[in-house]
Amino acid sequence: MENKSPEIVIASYVGKLLRDNFGKGPESVYVSIAGEFIVIHIRKFISPMEEALLKQENENVVQNTREIVFQSLVPEIKAFIKGLTGIDINEFYYDWGMSNKSGVFVGIGSPIDGKIGSIEEDFPEKHTMDRKIVDISEEAQKAPEGLKSYLMNDRIIIFIRDGILVTIEKELIRQGYGKILKTTKRILEKKFLHNFDFESVIDRKITDIFVDWDFDLDKSVIVFMLKPS
Repeated sequence: MENKSPEIVIASYVGKLLRDNFGKGPESVYVSIAGEFIVIHIRKFISPMEEALLKQENENVVQNTREIVFQSLVPEIKAFIKGLTGIDINEFYYDWGMSNKSGVFVGIGSPIDGKIGSIEEDFPEKHTMDRKIVDISEEAQKAPEGLKSYLMNDRIIIFIRDGILVTIEKELIRQGYGKILKTTKRILEKKFLHNFDFESVIDRKITDIFVDWDFDLDKSVIVFMLKPS
């Protein structure tokens, strides 16, 4: 293990964890660590039972089942990353792309003196992309009170939105409808995100778009996975 990078060790661990809990592991797991972020991209991950459910157009059943199982795995993943890298994961986000049989996990913690990797807070298309993310947020609910974006590496752009919940959404969460709200928001926002031609802005192929929320923090993460140039 000493000769392997943290990214490779985490990828192997996550692949085995998913295989043990779902009966079938992903085809590949790609891990990136830079700044305060750990991004784990899962490709070609679906069990035979999930595939049968999707054929019957039961995507919500698959999403809900994964949500239940994965909530129990998050503490294990965080503990493993802490033991391996020393990074405390304070926030954890995840989303699945059923059409591509893919998924992403995003951990946000405290960077360790830049020893593992650095992250670009400025990139050529930043202003244009930020403006469009604000427009999409406003169309779906309201403009975020804060927005940060990062080019993590050749494959990943991350957007962090703060203060995006409207009053009625906060009340729905208080009354226990957070799960339904998140499902609805995810469908709506992904539709807007996919409908806009971000590829023409960055002149790159986008292979996946993921989005998730932490309602307690009133915070959201959007991840663009790019085809390596």
